Amino acid sequence: MFRAIATDDEVAVEKLLGAIVEEERHKGHTLLAEQLENISKQKVSESRQTKTKNRQNEQPLQSLSELPTSKRLNIPLVTAIPREHLRHHMVLTDSVEKRFQRIEREYAARDRLAHHGFQYRQKILLYGSPGCGKTLGAERLAWNTGLPLLKVHFDAMVSSYLGETASNLRQVFEMASKSPCLLLLDECDAIAKSRQDDNEVGEVKRIVNTFLQVLDEYNPSSGLLVAATNLDSSLDTAVWRRFDDAIEVPKPTEKEIEAILKQTLSAMSLGSINWHLILERMKGFSAAQTVRVAQDAAKRAILEREELVIQEHLEETIKEISFS
Repeated sequence: MFRAIATDDEVAVEKLLGAIVEEERHKGHTLLAEQLENISKQKVSESRQTKTKNRQNEQPLQSLSELPTSKRLNIPLVTAIPREHLRHHMVLTDSVEKRFQRIEREYAARDRLAHHGFQYRQKILLYGSPGCGKTLGAERLAWNTGLPLLKVHFDAMVSSYLGETASNLRQVFEMASKSPCLLLLDECDAIAKSRQDDNEVGEVKRIVNTFLQVLDEYNPSSGLLVAATNLDSSLDTAVWRRFDDAIEVPKPTEKEIEAILKQTLSAMSLGSINWHLILERMKGFSAAQTVRVAQDAAKRAILEREELVIQEHLEETIKEISFS
C-alpha cells in the first residue's frame, strides 16, 4: 500500500483499497466496509477530476507549440520566450509601480471581478523613450501572472503583398485569444501609425484599420495583450481608445538610477564610491544605459582580477556610454 502511494500508482491503490473493503465485509463489518468504499470512490473521483483539470490547464501550453507562421514564407510570426529567460526585477517610480501592480492584482482576481460583472485590464499600452523598460515591463507582467510570453515578429508579419499583413495579424490574434498567454507587440507603431499622415500609402491605412478591428474583437482566454512603442506621438488617435490602460514608462530619477546600479552590482563587492558624483554624471540616462554602466563596470573589475568595483570603473564606463 505504501509503495503504491509513494509511486502514485493509482491502479494499485484502487485494487488494495478494494481488497481492504472486501476483507472487512467478509469479517461482517458491513457498515465499516460501506464507509470505506464510499471514501475510496470519492477519493478516486476527486483524483480523476484533478487530473482532468490539470490536463485542461496544460492544453494552452501545448497549443502554443503550434505557433502561427506566415503562409507565404512559412516563417514564425511570434516567438515564445522561455520563462527562465524573463527579466522581472524593475525599479520604477511609486506611481508607475502601483499601476503595474494594479494590472497584476486584477489579473489574479479576474474570476472574482467577473463574478461582479467586471473585466480585468486585458489590453495594456506601454510608451516612453527608448531603454526605459517597456519590454522589461511586459516580461515582468508575464512573470508575475505566470503567462507564457509570445513576442510578435513584425519583420515577418509586415508584408509588401496586398492584404498579407492583415491576414498575418488576424492569425496571431486568433491564436492569442484561444490560448492564455501574454502577447507582446513591441514597437507596435509599425502597424498603428496615424492614418492622418499624408506620407503613408493606402495599404498602411488598411493595416491600421485591421489592427483596430482585431483589438475590438480581441477576447482573450485569461490572457493579456501588451503593446509597446517609443513613438507614441505617431500612433493613430483611435488606437489609444482600444487599450484598457496606457502607462508611460519614464526615465529613472537619480534615486532610481542609484537603486538600479546597486541592484545590478549586488553580486559584486563595492569600494569607496562617491555616489553623488556618479549620479550627477548620469543625469538623463535611461534604465537600459544604467544597467549597462553597472554591468560594464563589473566586467572591468573582474578582468582586472580585483572583483571590487571602484569609482574609476564606473566613471570610465559612464564616459564611454555617454559618447556611444
